[in-house]
Amino acid sequence: MKKTTLMLLPGLLCDGATYAPQIAAFSDEYDVRVADFFGLDSINAMAKRVLETAPSDFVMAGFSMGGRVALEVMRIAPQRVQALAIFDTGVHPLSPGEEVKRQAVIDLAYAEGMEALAARWLPPMLLPAHLANEKLMADLTAMVCRATPEIHEMQIRALMSRPDAEPVLRTISCPTIVLCGRQDLWSTPEQHAPIAAAIPGAKLVVAENCGHFLPVEAPEVLNGALRELLARV
Repeated sequence: MKKTTLMLLPGLLCDGATYAPQIAAFSDEYDVRVADFFGLDSINAMAKRVLETAPSDFVMAGFSMGGRVALEVMRIAPQRVQALAIFDTGVHPLSPGEEVKRQAVIDLAYAEGMEALAARWLPPMLLPAHLANEKLMADLTAMVCRATPEIHEMQIRALMSRPDAEPVLRTISCPTIVLCGRQDLWSTPEQHAPIAAAIPGAKLVVAENCGHFLPVEAPEVLNGALRELLARV
């Protein structure tokens, strides 16, 4: 009997390390795959890679930038997605001043390296209490350093040219859960509420004591949501 495939879509500069708790929790029972967006410079190209590397039907979970990619997949080939989870993400277009801020981090990576980028970029993304978790911070820093300034720039360019995902929301018909951390300052609960409201039948889950990196900051919350989705397939 074929295992259900769970496609995990990572965020900016992220790889399988972001999803370590989910890989550990679901790999025995499901075909768990982590998408690789390195070397791609558009959300559309990332979505096409998901579709090229996934089986004919699958459950999809997208984190941050991966959430935007997931919505692009839903625009291109919704019939292939059995259930959907998106978290710590957004649908809004480029905001005023965003391009300048993103160019500054591109320049930092080239000038000082990926470790310097990680030191500036990661702390605001996490619940302050989690910054004292040495293993978590070491794992996330190592993950960022596995990328290069060139990979970082390509992903930033993808985000700066992102398509308008808002019209996709009301077309989604598969079981959907929208999640975020209560203390996510980058993608707030207030930003996620209208996203969930626009998707027919979608459920909104807010994880307490959690910043932007929900998969590793509140893995039990995400794992519970994924188990709920997988049970509906």
